[in-house]
Amino acid sequence: MNNLLPVYALCVLVLCLKMFAISCYQGFFRIRGQAFTNREDAAFFNRAALEEDLPQVNRATKAWGNDLENIPLFFVLGGLCVALGTHGVVTAWLFGGFTLARVGHTAMYLAGWQPWRSMAYGAGMACLFGLGAMLVTRLI
Repeated sequence: MNNLLPVYALCVLVLCLKMFAISCYQGFFRIRGQAFTNREDAAFFNRAALEEDLPQVNRATKAWGNDLENIPLFFVLGGLCVALGTHGVVTAWLFGGFTLARVGHTAMYLAGWQPWRSMAYGAGMACLFGLGAMLVTRLI
């Protein structure tokens, strides 16, 4: 078995749990404030539907959208690194670095902390480029 697979699987699990946590975060603020934009949700709680989501929900939605632009790239590049057997230590560090950067990015996004959010984003992107470079090196 490829020694990268357990590291990759752990990172995938952490990233999936992080995305699940963003959904729970949104739901928490919606239910706590009983503030819903969908009519059927508002009606279920005997409330009028709002035109706009709460600021916390909007911020979480943007963090979620950013995840959808980046995390699938990790899934693909990381899976290819595992399948092709790129250099284990470097690839494992890139897996961990990307995962930590994405968790940090979400925390910074929800807290509204700049420039830390952009730095976490940049670190994650650097890890993705590193994974791409590992693949190119392996294929050549």
